[in-house]
Amino acid sequence: MKGYLHVDLDKCTGCRTCEIVCSLVHTGENNPMRARIYVIRNKFGVEMRPVYCRQCARPPCAENCPTDAIHYDEERAMVLIDYDKCIGCKICVQSCPFGAMKVDPVTGQVIKCDLCGGDPQCVKYCIDHAITFIPIGKQEKVIRSAVSKL
Repeated sequence: MKGYLHVDLDKCTGCRTCEIVCSLVHTGENNPMRARIYVIRNKFGVEMRPVYCRQCARPPCAENCPTDAIHYDEERAMVLIDYDKCIGCKICVQSCPFGAMKVDPVTGQVIKCDLCGGDPQCVKYCIDHAITFIPIGKQEKVIRSAVSKL
């Protein structure tokens, strides 16, 4: 299914379950450093914010990749990495305005959220239901709902 992740920051408690699930699904081990989503805390330690790939339609990571190893797949509505083309220069990590690209500390490869192929597991296991998967075409409803809470 085409869509993207949405995080309700009012619900996120920073439990980091999303990191654990992500690392288990993608690497088979409980190592949050290898997760494709990660939780940051603001400098006052009161707000938690998951960082994840926004699946940009015109991704800066792809625009700056010197080997065209990253591309936006319109059919699946997600940004994909072709590891056969990737040379590990990490320009994509520097290019992401959201900080969503990172380096796997074990493999040394760049990694990012791949929406678990369209069935994001972080959504299923988010204890506080802070992370949801929004199908393409439903985003306007989510935005209107968020604005109405202001």
